[in-house]
Amino acid sequence: MQERHAAGLHGIPWHHAWYEPWRDIGGQVERRIAEGLTTWQALNETRLAPVRFVPSADLPSDVPYEQFVANSGDCPTRAGAHDFFNGLCWLKFPATKRRINQLQARQIARDGIHPERGAVRDSLTLLDENAAFLHAPRELWDALANKQWQTLFGPMRALWREARLLVFGHALLEKLCTPRKALTAHVYRVDAACTSLAELDAWVAQDLRDEKLAAKPFAHLPILGVPQWWPANDNPAFYDDAAVFRRPKREVPDNRKSRVHTGPDP
Repeated sequence: MQERHAAGLHGIPWHHAWYEPWRDIGGQVERRIAEGLTTWQALNETRLAPVRFVPSADLPSDVPYEQFVANSGDCPTRAGAHDFFNGLCWLKFPATKRRINQLQARQIARDGIHPERGAVRDSLTLLDENAAFLHAPRELWDALANKQWQTLFGPMRALWREARLLVFGHALLEKLCTPRKALTAHVYRVDAACTSLAELDAWVAQDLRDEKLAAKPFAHLPILGVPQWWPANDNPAFYDDAAVFRRPKREVPDNRKSRVHTGPDP
């Protein structure tokens, strides 16, 4: 029980829509931690991951985390919600997580570790920590990519019934334990109509390539804006918050064409 309190696993709100793909296995692992297992022990009990979860102390101080996982097949795991969700991602998306790790390790082996990551490693980090996967009609994706919020959540609102969105990034899953309006996902477009998580896992893993990642293939989506995911967004005024639903960098109001918005993206 001691690690449960250290981990911050104080009743993860599994009822929220974004946890639907995770709640069965997540609840199982959470219960085993509550019974006294460490996070890494509880994850290993499932026997679902292509890595072995080990205590964080097993990571040598002079070896990058990604390189250690790739070389050893061991995943150092701390107590806490962050590594708990990372472990769940390994359980449910083993091919995608392995591919991310392989690409990260290859970049490190080639370029070493520097204060600034290159474009590919930066995208891999965004994907691993903060991504959501979206399969949706093309017009919905285009409106999202162009930050056409009023169209996306107004006239196109019904199209969300044809979309499938899955929160994947383990840092974002952790933050969504305490939802707030500004939480924004880096959305990766899924072109295939996958009928299961296993199909989605296989598709994403094969789609991840250095050249695509270098182009930062993400759209920004404030997660609580997804229809049916948060009660407050039933009110159209929810989307009027310009601090969250921001204009594209190059978009300017019609009456102020000489002023270009240069604020940061979410």
